[in-house]
Amino acid sequence: MVSKMMDNVVSLKYEDKEITLIGTAHVLQESVELVEQTINTICPDTVCIELDVSRYKSIQNPEAWKNTNVADIIKSKKVGLLLANLILSSYQKRVAQRLDTVPGKEMLQGIKSANDHQCNLVLADRDIQITFLRVWRKLTLYEKCKLFSSLFLEEDSADDEQININDLIEKDNLEAALSSIAKSFPKIAEILIHERDQYLAYKIKTAPGKKIVAVVGAAHILGIKKEIYRQQNLDSITSIPKSSGIVKVFACIIPMVMLLLIGYSFITNLQMGLQQLSSWILWNGVLAALFTALALGHPLTILAAFVSAPITSVDPLLACGWITGIVEATIRKPTVKDVNNVPEDIFHITRFFKNRFLKALAIVFFSNIGSAIGTLIAGTDIIKNII
Repeated sequence: MVSKMMDNVVSLKYEDKEITLIGTAHVLQESVELVEQTINTICPDTVCIELDVSRYKSIQNPEAWKNTNVADIIKSKKVGLLLANLILSSYQKRVAQRLDTVPGKEMLQGIKSANDHQCNLVLADRDIQITFLRVWRKLTLYEKCKLFSSLFLEEDSADDEQININDLIEKDNLEAALSSIAKSFPKIAEILIHERDQYLAYKIKTAPGKKIVAVVGAAHILGIKKEIYRQQNLDSITSIPKSSGIVKVFACIIPMVMLLLIGYSFITNLQMGLQQLSSWILWNGVLAALFTALALGHPLTILAAFVSAPITSVDPLLACGWITGIVEATIRKPTVKDVNNVPEDIFHITRFFKNRFLKALAIVFFSNIGSAIGTLIAGTDIIKNII
């Protein structure tokens, strides 16, 4: 198998540097052996690995994330990022388990070999937070929903499928898979693959020394080969896109308009004012509570959704989901077992909602969706009554 994977070792000449790219499959033991064998043969000045600082620390201490406090994640507004990270890493871990190996082990071997040969070690990948934020900010709401649903559905249907090891190491198949991603989610392919090809190429060709070995996923080989000889503008691919200004404006204007309309109703007709206020409270509260109940929230979490939604809907700095998520995580504190089972539970709907860690994160989304729908219906109702 290692001899077959030798096809994924590419040698390049850039200025006075000799660059060797090792294309690996992140879940195969054969990739580990290939990395060790290649570095031992070349004895490079520098080893570059497809990791950033945070993933370097994570791969050195893979259990560290299990100390994550759900409430802190919700307060820091990083629920979406954490879920995306967990889904991708859990998928990789599950494939690795089915192949009886450890995900990222070839990167660990690259680090070990660099230390053994006293080489420079370069963390050549872009910060994972920047990558996820660029993906998240550029996807529309529909695309985000489509992405999460496809990940769940595809993984459920893939449980009984046999993994073809050759498919994981053959560049043609990897490129075909990326083409499939590009068709369904072209924005994701651009940010997750093509932008990182540029970043990796820049870090590799500017690494110290004349003999460079780079350990990267096989899917990046073709892109890096092209980008090595091009100029890269790192500023354009490391900046975080700002949230839509229109969304921010609406988030501020709509609550103000609703408050003014309700206030106007009280001034012109007390009875109408009370009716408008009741409509706002009931639509927001009931729908937020209903969606929280659909996420199997604790009764007190459901109550918190009902009480907080009418208030948070008129405050652009607050969100109903933040409150319900924190309440749920406080009442039903995630156990060690919940955290340990995340890689398995995250791809199964029933187990997802039985896992307290994942359920608290899901409740943030469900409560916010319910509150948003309630705001839309109540706002329409208020405007109708005034007209």
